[in-house]
Amino acid sequence: MKTITKIAAACLAALALAGCEDDARIASRNLSKAADNFEVVRRIVFYNGITGGYMLSIEGLCSIDTSGSGKTFFVTCKTGPGVYKKHFLGLSDNVTYFAEQMEAVRASAYHYRVTFKPQTIMPDIDFRGSVGAALDATTPDAND
Repeated sequence: MKTITKIAAACLAALALAGCEDDARIASRNLSKAADNFEVVRRIVFYNGITGGYMLSIEGLCSIDTSGSGKTFFVTCKTGPGVYKKHFLGLSDNVTYFAEQMEAVRASAYHYRVTFKPQTIMPDIDFRGSVGAALDATTPDAND
């Protein structure tokens, strides 16, 4: 019985420690989530490290994606209701970037932020083809 109590206490302690995260990390993750939902105005500047000159500046409700190859960089900006622009950029040894958050944004350090979007579960479907082909594909025939 004492062994089970010790195991239960160890499991609870492990869960408590795993759930403990710095306030700054939680707030940072929530700010990133807000930016990925186009709620944060950013200025992203690309500059040449050799000449010191700015090459490109993007400002607006922008999400940054660095998940591509080490040299590829994506910036997606919301320019209006349902209107977006995506920029593909390449980095090199002498070209780098920095991103500046232009305005303060409220973010909780105590709660995680979860965004639920039903349209990602039930996406819009684009059909390419003729109406007849669509009807033939959805109409049962004698072979079904």
